[in-house]
Amino acid sequence: MKEYYFDKLFNIKTRGEQQGFNKSLHYHRYEPTPYSALQELFRHYQIHNDDFIVDFGSGKGRLNFYLHYFYDVAVVGVEMNEDLYHEALLNQKRYVKKNGKGKIQFLCCLAEEYGINSYDNRFYFFNPFSIQVFRRVVNNIQRSLEETPREVELVLYYPSEDYIYFLEQDTAFELKMEVVVPYVYEHNPNERFLIYRLTVPNK
Repeated sequence: MKEYYFDKLFNIKTRGEQQGFNKSLHYHRYEPTPYSALQELFRHYQIHNDDFIVDFGSGKGRLNFYLHYFYDVAVVGVEMNEDLYHEALLNQKRYVKKNGKGKIQFLCCLAEEYGINSYDNRFYFFNPFSIQVFRRVVNNIQRSLEETPREVELVLYYPSEDYIYFLEQDTAFELKMEVVVPYVYEHNPNERFLIYRLTVPNK
């Protein structure tokens, strides 16, 4: 019910899963974060108007439109699949027609090739790719922090054990918060969000 309600509210089409397979075995198939899970996340996790959020594996753009509509934040969607990228652009046209222009951008490129901007400070992952790609992306974020010290947070939905192990054993990121998705978590412990934080102070 919520899937239909929010898509209609935003004037977008994000339901359904990806048909076929990605060309790269390192990239997983598209599946949007359920709206009910997003609602639960943002009941507990605060974002601010001056945050800049990057959604890796953004698919058709559901998170981008949700965040802009309710929180008026800048969101960049990074998607390597050209078909999904074009669907996101169509959704953007529909969204703008009903809700006005916003700070929403979509890029079609590999996640590890996305240039981390000095103002990017929140990064969202719905288990979009292999641990090898995740390592490269996190390393890019850490290099950005060396150049522009700041606080950043990684938001992981349905987090893989490989992601968790890497962050906790090989990086300085620390777990800030866990948000479980009620009712479904009891049957599937992967139905949760983990938020990791790293702060690099100015010298």
